[in-house]
This record gives sequence, C-alpha cells and structure tokens, in this order.
Amino acid sequence: MSWRTAYWLCVLATLAVYAAMVFWTLPAIARAACGLLAFDLRPFGYSEAEARAFLAALGAEGRALYTGPQRGLDLLFPALLGLSLAGPVLWLVASRSWRAVFIGVIVAATALDYLENYLVAGLLAGEIDAKAIAAASRATMLKSALDSCAILIVLAVSIRAALRKGKNRS
Repeated sequence: MSWRTAYWLCVLATLAVYAAMVFWTLPAIARAACGLLAFDLRPFGYSEAEARAFLAALGAEGRALYTGPQRGLDLLFPALLGLSLAGPVLWLVASRSWRAVFIGVIVAATALDYLENYLVAGLLAGEIDAKAIAAASRATMLKSALDSCAILIVLAVSIRAALRKGKNRS
C-alpha cells in the first residue's frame, strides 16, 4: 500500500469518526442533557454554573453515551485528525523550519484534545470542583483555537500549492 493510499484511508476514517460524533453521539448526549451542548461543542469554554447544569441534566443515559461510544470516538479522532492535517503539510511545505512550526501546531492541538478528553472524563466521574471545571474549559478553548489554526494552515498551504501549480502550467 502506498503512503498516499494510507493517507486517504486515514482521511476517510477521520471523516467517518467525525460523522459518528456529529450525527450520533453528540446529538444524543445533548438530548439526554435536555438540549444542553456537550463540553466538546463549546469552543469558547464554559462557566462553572454551565458545567454543573450540564452534568446535573445529563442523567445516566447521557453519562453512558459520554463514557462509552463518545469516549471511544474521542480516543480515535484527535490522532486521526492530526495525521490527516499533517499529510498536506509534509507534502507541500518545502521549508523545514516552517514544516516544524506547522507540525508543532498540529501536535499541540492533538495533545490538547487528549487533555480535554481526560479532564472531561474526570468531571463525568464526579471530580467536580471549580478548578477542575476551569481546567477543562481552558483545555476546550485552547484545543478549539489550535484546531482552527491547524485547519487554516492546511488550507493556506493547499491553496498556495494549487496557485503555484497553476502558475507553472501557464
């Protein structure tokens, strides 16, 4: 199997896991929490009151979804997304220093996603205090910001490569 084939399989797996979260687990968790958004869907973080309200409304069914299928998807998604975003950077960025910076952003986003998942798992397990909620909220905000930066980097790198390719043809 070629590297490109493996890469595109990784992208397809990333999209499948993302679709499972967007269309199955996260809406089901929101329904179980009386319409309140899951922690993962709050890119600007959440207050202690919002976190406590969500956890109180979540109920047993919602906790089972969050600690079962959603947790499994949360284990797969950050790594798959990181690999999917790293491919274009490795292929299209010639400068080693820029490549290192861009890959650093992707790795940091992936690490923050795992940190957020760990902290949210603690909240779901009952470790609910102001410091734990604040840490989870900060991790969610930083992860969202770095994921956005990583996606913008890949878009910019891809557009630049496409423009150069078009310029070379003419």
